[in-house]
Amino acid sequence: MTHAATQSDFREHLKDYLDQVNEDNEIVYIARSNRRSVAVVDQEQLYWMEKAIKARKESLDYAIANDKMVRSGLLPDDKIVESNDDYWGQF
Repeated sequence: MTHAATQSDFREHLKDYLDQVNEDNEIVYIARSNRRSVAVVDQEQLYWMEKAIKARKESLDYAIANDKMVRSGLLPDDKIVESNDDYWGQF
């Protein structure tokens, strides 16, 4: 889940927002007064995002990074494919 905050609200509740980022794997978007925004994300989540972006999609590195992001809630879990006659009949 993500949260949005103004710059002044973020500054006023810094500890609370950082706790949400670290403990609840939240991403906090901060709207700045210059019409730009920044995002605060947990360092471990950022590490796995960068790992996935840099890896080839068919590589083990990508699979591990994808799994870590699913477990942290950044990505939805892959849909389980039922192995039944309908599934095999499509081939």
